[in-house]
Amino acid sequence: MLQRAAPTDDIDFSFRPPRVADGTRLWEIARDSRVLDVNSSYSYVLWCRDFSDTSIVAVDADDRPVGFVTGYIRPDADDTLFVWQVAVDSDQRGHGLAVRMLQGLVDRTTPRGARLLETTISPDNDASIALFTSLARRRDTTITRRDLFAAADFPDSHEPEDLYTVGPFDGTLADTSDDHTRRTSMTTSITPTDTTTDIFEARESQVRSYSRQWPAVFDTAQGSWITDENGRRYLDFFAGAGALNYGHNNPVLKQALVDYIMRDGITHGLDMSTVAKREFLESFTTRILEPRGLDYKVQFPGPTGTNTVEAALKLARKVTGRSSVINFTNAFHGMTLGALSVTGNSMKRAGAGIPLVHATPMPFDNYFGGATDDFQWMERVLDDSGSGINRPAAVIVETVQGEGGVNVARAEWLRGLADLLKRRDILLIVDDVQMGVGRTGPFFSFEDAGIVPDIVTLSKSIGGYGMPMALTLMRPELDVWGPGEHNGTFRGNSPAFVTSKAALDHYWADGAFEASILAKGERIQDAFIDLSARFEGLSTRGRGMVQGLVFEDAEKASKVTALAYDKGLLAETSGPSDEVVKLLPPLTITEEDLDHGLGILADATATVCS
Repeated sequence: MLQRAAPTDDIDFSFRPPRVADGTRLWEIARDSRVLDVNSSYSYVLWCRDFSDTSIVAVDADDRPVGFVTGYIRPDADDTLFVWQVAVDSDQRGHGLAVRMLQGLVDRTTPRGARLLETTISPDNDASIALFTSLARRRDTTITRRDLFAAADFPDSHEPEDLYTVGPFDGTLADTSDDHTRRTSMTTSITPTDTTTDIFEARESQVRSYSRQWPAVFDTAQGSWITDENGRRYLDFFAGAGALNYGHNNPVLKQALVDYIMRDGITHGLDMSTVAKREFLESFTTRILEPRGLDYKVQFPGPTGTNTVEAALKLARKVTGRSSVINFTNAFHGMTLGALSVTGNSMKRAGAGIPLVHATPMPFDNYFGGATDDFQWMERVLDDSGSGINRPAAVIVETVQGEGGVNVARAEWLRGLADLLKRRDILLIVDDVQMGVGRTGPFFSFEDAGIVPDIVTLSKSIGGYGMPMALTLMRPELDVWGPGEHNGTFRGNSPAFVTSKAALDHYWADGAFEASILAKGERIQDAFIDLSARFEGLSTRGRGMVQGLVFEDAEKASKVTALAYDKGLLAETSGPSDEVVKLLPPLTITEEDLDHGLGILADATATVCS
C-alpha cells in the first residue's frame, strides 16, 4: 500500500513497505550515511523480504528510495516495535523525512497491536535522541531511557547503547501547538526540543543552507566553541563565514558593548555624528591607517558586505563616467544585483532572474594553470579597439577567493594587476570583506603585495563582535558623493562602532596579533601538507588563517566535513564543485583547540580517503 506524504519543501515523497529490489539501494543509503553500522548488502535484501511489514521506505516521484526505517516486532513482546536503523539520503536531508517515516511506521503498526516503540542510541548521538523525542511530542506520549549495553559488552570498539522507549501510542497524532507541547509529559531527563527543526521547516524559507548541513539548533557560544540546545559542544572552524575573527562573545568586546548599552548609548544613529562613531574613526585612523601610510576617506554604507561592494561599484562609475567593471573567474562579491554581476558562481547568478550586465570576467591568477601569461588576454582586449570591450570604470578583485575555493593571488600578480590598471586610468577595488581584518595575517590582505587600492571594501569582522558593519574606503580625491547620494537606514550601527574600536585598540596596537595569526596559519598548513602527502588526490593552498584542503574527488570534501560535524567540528566546503574543505577558525583560537580540530579533520580525511 502506497501512502502519499504531504508535500514538504516542494518535494513530494511517498511512503511504502520495502521490496526485495530496494535492498541494494537501502544498503547504499546506510553506507553513505557515514554514521550507521553498515551490514552486508545481502542483509538489507533479506530485511526487505522478511521484515517489510515492520519497515518503511520513503520514495521520490520516480519510486526511488531516498530514506528508510527498518524494524521488527520483538519476539518476547508482541506489542513492541523495535527500530533497528533510520537513514535518509544525504541529498534529501532537511525535509523532516526521518520523523515522518517514523510517524508512518507507527500508523501502520499500531492497528496490529504495537503500542510501544524501542530503539538503542549511543549517549553522544544527539541527533537521534532529538529525533525520537520529536516523535514522542508529535504522538502526545512519553519517552524513557535506561542503560542497556556497556562498552565492555562488545568485543570490538563500540560505544555504550541506551534503550529508548516511546509510547504508549493510541493511534492519533499529537497536538503540536506550543501550549500543548509544554504540557507533554517526559518521564526522563530528556528535554523537549526543537532540534528536529520543525518550526524552521514549516515557517522558514527554503533558501536556508547552513542549517541543512549542520542540523543542530545552536544556543550559546564562547571563544571557538558553540553549544547546541542539548548541551553538545562544537569546535567552530567556520567563524560566521569570517565575521567572527575575534571569536564568539569575546570578553573584551562584550564588556565594552555592555558598558555602552548600560549607559544608554545611542544604538541607531544613521549618519549623524555620535561619540561612538568619532571614537571608532579615531582608533581606525591611529591603529590601522596611519601605521600603514594609508590615507582613505571612510564611508559607512549599509552594514553588509554586499552593501559596501555596491557602494564601491557605484562610486567607481560615478568618478570615471564609465559603466563596465572587470571581475575575475570564481569571484564572489555578494548577492545584490550589482555585486552579483561581478560574481562568478553560476548558481548564485541564476538567482538574479534578470541578465547581469556591465561586467566582464577575466581569468584569476593561475586560472590556466600557468599555461598562459597572466595578463596577456586582459592587456590585449583593453588596448584593442576591436575587442568589443569598453574601457572599464574599475577592476574588482579578492586577494584570496574564499568562496571560490581558497584561490590565492600571488603578490607579484597583484602588483602586476595594479600597475596595469594605473597605466590605463582604471580604478582598482580590493574586496576585503572576508579576507580583511587579519584573516591572512596583516590587517588588510593586500599589504604583503605592497599595493594601495583605490577603493577597499570591508565588512564581516570589522564590527568585531559579529555586529553588522561595513566600510567603503576610498582615496580622498575619489570622494565625490553628494550628500545622501548613497545611504542606508542601518549605516550608523553604534554598538558595532563600540566593539570595533575595542577590537582595534586591544588587538592591533602592535604586531603581536598578526604574528600569532601567521604562526597558527603555518600550523594549519603543515597539517594539510601532511595529509596531502599521506593520501592521493589531496593538495593544499591558503594564506594565514584561511586554508583549504583540496580534493580531486569533490564528493570526498563534503563527506569529510559531514564526518567532522558528527565528531563536533564545524567546517565548510567551497569552490565551484565544493571540492575544497575551507577553514576559517577564529583568529583568537588557542593552539590546543586548533590542534584538536585539526585532529578531527585528519581522522575524517583518513576515514574517507583510506
